[in-house]
Amino acid sequence: MNDGRGRRGRVRSGRRGAAALLAGLLLLAGCAAPGDDVPARTVDRAVRATLDRRADAVLHHDPDAYLATTDPGATALRTAQRRELGNLADVPLSAWEYRLVRVTARDTDRARADVELRYRITGYDAAPVTADRVLELRRDRADGRWYVTGDRPGADGVQQLWQQGAVRVVRGTHSLVLGVGRTDRELRAIARTTDRAVPAVSGARPERWAGRVVVLVPRTATDLAALLGSSADYRGIAAVTTGRTGEPGRNPADRVIVNPEAYDTLGTFGQRIVLTHETTHVATRADTSAATPVWLSEGFADWAAYRGEGRAPDRIAPELAAAVRRGELPAALPTDADFGFAGDPERLARAYEGGWAACRLIADHWGEPKLLALYRAVGARPERDGAVEQALGEVLGTTPARFTALWRTWLRTHLG
Repeated sequence: MNDGRGRRGRVRSGRRGAAALLAGLLLLAGCAAPGDDVPARTVDRAVRATLDRRADAVLHHDPDAYLATTDPGATALRTAQRRELGNLADVPLSAWEYRLVRVTARDTDRARADVELRYRITGYDAAPVTADRVLELRRDRADGRWYVTGDRPGADGVQQLWQQGAVRVVRGTHSLVLGVGRTDRELRAIARTTDRAVPAVSGARPERWAGRVVVLVPRTATDLAALLGSSADYRGIAAVTTGRTGEPGRNPADRVIVNPEAYDTLGTFGQRIVLTHETTHVATRADTSAATPVWLSEGFADWAAYRGEGRAPDRIAPELAAAVRRGELPAALPTDADFGFAGDPERLARAYEGGWAACRLIADHWGEPKLLALYRAVGARPERDGAVEQALGEVLGTTPARFTALWRTWLRTHLG
């Protein structure tokens, strides 16, 4: 399953952070005297200087420097932020930055800042993970500095894993697993399964990709939803993948998030399929865009996951097979709406199975290279309209109507 997030960013080095700090101190030294109006641009620059000091403190795991940017009177906030910084201590960070988007509700001594938090994990992230934050700040008239008095999620509503508890870190051959409230044994098992998934995906998609995956394991399905900034019910979903689509050719920082409440109910085979499916989303992110229909992205991920398992089609697609045997042959490929997991679970299962069957058909009838080429061709289009129709014609030499008819024949033959 795929859930899109993530944006662009840059790395802030310790040296540049120190330079920003010096610039901020020089600026603050020239602030207006207490009681004078402070120009808007001066407030913005002073707020940036405070954010830069916070970022440098996180990268250096320096709680005193971090809390030195927090209002001394905000006792509860200081306690929570000291705890969060401690929770983050074992996460290997190569970059951490607060990008100031805008300052609103600005006056002489108070400001509200909309901020993008951007961070990267060492050795795994080619691009930053981003999250929206809203920070409240006040200016101390005695020393002229700005201090954070509030820090909450922004428009995306996303919570970070370290805000849910102390993060355990397990390194695999191709994976980095970060967990909260899980044992090292549980995290090592997930790392082993992910390590097996990565070469399986590379075999199904023999094109260059990062070949490594970051997996997050929160305590509960509710915690998983918080990591996505969602109020949806994820209890029946074993895992999801984050990452923003719509920017072909870029490699954002995806995260596979495991829901232990559902994942733990699966056997070894099921867990392997789930993590190979999600790893496929990581590998294909740069080729996936807003033009890619869900049946193709989810179907391709399932095709890659089952590709080397040797299972019969009716065992891979049991719900769809049952429907076909009842005479309920689908008239069309699954729509995006069919993949909504808030409704009928059997309908959702048939949607995934129908997408898998379409990709299996392409691989069987035209060959695996053509399936990969179709995926890339659809994702290279800037928008959905006409993307599949054009790719079917250019890559497979067929039309949507002929392809749908061939798919329905395949379902009758292999699932009937």
